[in-house]
Amino acid sequence: MCIAIIAVLVGLLVPVLRQSRAAARGAVCLSNQHQLIVGWTAYANDYKDRAMPLAYWSLADVGSGGSVYWWGSIAASGLEVNHDRGFISPYLGAELARKSVFECPAQPWGTYSTQGVVGAPTSTYGYNGYYLTPSRTPGWASNISRRPWRRLYELTLPSELFVFADSLLGTTMPRNTALLDPPELWNGSGWDANSYPTTSFRHSRGRGGLGETIAARADGSVKRQMAETQWLTQPEQGVGSVGRTNAPHYVPDAADWR
Repeated sequence: MCIAIIAVLVGLLVPVLRQSRAAARGAVCLSNQHQLIVGWTAYANDYKDRAMPLAYWSLADVGSGGSVYWWGSIAASGLEVNHDRGFISPYLGAELARKSVFECPAQPWGTYSTQGVVGAPTSTYGYNGYYLTPSRTPGWASNISRRPWRRLYELTLPSELFVFADSLLGTTMPRNTALLDPPELWNGSGWDANSYPTTSFRHSRGRGGLGETIAARADGSVKRQMAETQWLTQPEQGVGSVGRTNAPHYVPDAADWR
């Protein structure tokens, strides 16, 4: 009889414990992104209000030393990560490593493959370079480099604009990405739907299969956002975007691009 009672109690406690762990991971993620947005703001204060670049990768910028990103650098061989060279690093006082401020606890090391580097964590948060520093956003700069490098005082809708958010490349084996790719991409004359936006709704995915993303905004706030089915481009991975258009969260002035 006692064994049966214990089994029932355990059965009741397991879901509660799972919810508690999920809540704890969400709280850590909120804290991580709060630290990131504070560091991002501090960088701008030191650089005449200019937003932090996403990356330098051209020969003119970095020579033969490998690419430098907002979170750190990758050697030209792709085999070595130097966390101290990240643009945001001086403002955080945190080492880029497993379970660091750069890693969402709901997407820990070992649950994804790495992009651009072998055998070392980079970040599972994406930075919105597409809007903030177009000419310094690898993969997209050739199409959008004429767009202005943003200064914080001129940002449109800062309370809505995502600066950082949970991110993932929703491939068969998910890969991390430190770029927050929007739901629409500029083709030179208009916007096309992006088949692979990178916002990850990895928190609380047990509730009907639709999880939450956590995003840090330009006004310094960090908030949760529940997914909607039509937002997910890779539903099996819980990846997509908040909304299907770039405004207001990714490119708030998208209607004014020419």
